[in-house]
Amino acid sequence: MSAPLSAPSVSPRRAALSDPGHQAFLCLRIVFTVAPILFGLDKFANLLVDWPGYLAPWIDGIVPGSAQAAMYAVGVIEIVAGLVVAIAPRFGGWLVAGWLAGIIVNLLSIPGHYDIALRDFGLLVAAVALARLADKYATGRQGPS
Repeated sequence: MSAPLSAPSVSPRRAALSDPGHQAFLCLRIVFTVAPILFGLDKFANLLVDWPGYLAPWIDGIVPGSAQAAMYAVGVIEIVAGLVVAIAPRFGGWLVAGWLAGIIVNLLSIPGHYDIALRDFGLLVAAVALARLADKYATGRQGPS
């Protein structure tokens, strides 16, 4: 008598990768790791844009040094935020969301930058989604669906 045929079991890793929620988590984690690091590095090179032009005059007036020096500090913070998302996305998602909230306040105080503030609000919502998804997927816990 032969053993009954059974369906091959799917590895837990493969099952997780087929879960749309896990896929969304991975996409957001990658984007919020890579983008802040790249934008942070560009604060030192100004290849993408002249970053000091995006600093509200009132903020430039209260931070020590030049607007470009402030952008160097911003660059370091953004690089660190990207690394935190890579290492601890549950915390990093909230960190990036808070950082984006500050950027939005800055942009709303510069006439003509409202469109960028609106885009950054969308990114803030995505960072919150990352933090919430990380609560389930970054720890390996699989709660109720």
